[in-house]
Amino acid sequence: MAALHEHHTEHTQVVAAPADVLHGLVADVTLWPALFGPCVHVRHLERSERAERFEMWATVNGSVSRWISRRTLDPDRLRVTFAQEVSRPPFASMGGEWLFRALPGGDTEVVLRHSFTPAEPGGETVERALAALDRNSTQELAALARLAELGHPVADLAFSFSDSIELPGAPVDAYAFIERADRWAERLPHVSQVRLAEPAEGIQELEMETVTADGAAHTTRSVRVCRSPAWIAYKQQVTPKLLLGHSGLWTFPEGSGGTQQLTSRHTVLLNPAAVTEVLGPGHGLADARDMVRAALGRNSATTMAYAAQHTARAHR
Repeated sequence: MAALHEHHTEHTQVVAAPADVLHGLVADVTLWPALFGPCVHVRHLERSERAERFEMWATVNGSVSRWISRRTLDPDRLRVTFAQEVSRPPFASMGGEWLFRALPGGDTEVVLRHSFTPAEPGGETVERALAALDRNSTQELAALARLAELGHPVADLAFSFSDSIELPGAPVDAYAFIERADRWAERLPHVSQVRLAEPAEGIQELEMETVTADGAAHTTRSVRVCRSPAWIAYKQQVTPKLLLGHSGLWTFPEGSGGTQQLTSRHTVLLNPAAVTEVLGPGHGLADARDMVRAALGRNSATTMAYAAQHTARAHR
């Protein structure tokens, strides 16, 4: 059998932002589904001040892959190292590091390095691996630069919020209601059309047309990760003008004791360049934040209310 050789890649980009700000963005992996295009969902398994272990779902060469990674955070040396515990094809193993080098004038050189062995010997597998790394690394560096160079504190652009509703019936019925998004056009008043595909078990590609309170129609596309019966995560792949990124998570109660609540959580990145265009002159980020919170919260509240009604009928 041919030996599997380790390969190394390096991608760099100069960003007009301080090194510590960029390190902070990379260190906060909870923001990644809204920040980085390939990243769909992150779920922490272990976490401390300088180390963490998490599951990640991300698109690799057009399909969603899952792996578990360990990372070490070093804010003093402006470095983040990572290694996958069990890799998925086209990779047999994967590790690397982020480095942030301060440059004269306040710019930063961001360096993203990977070391990997291919899942199989042969040039085709190596080419697939290199293509995936090149595509995802380039997208991640560009997204990092775009956010850091907007000229606004990250805290003004990125925020999360949650809404919950008590379930009168079994959580498994609420899970089924959210998972069966292909039936939302007949079940939810703000959804007019739905197209749902399931390219792999637990992975959904969802395209739907929604109608806002003012009667305007919007088409959205999302990829979803479904883990019955506990949660459904999603990443919006086409966002409205006011958002640079949007990810969400539906969580369902486990067990039958205590208050049974369905929760919807959103994480978003505002697009400051679109505020005036969308909201009109004289409006700022605070107005955009309020609008996004109200609009997303309203749709989630509607969906949860109908899910609760569904569980009540199933319970009867």
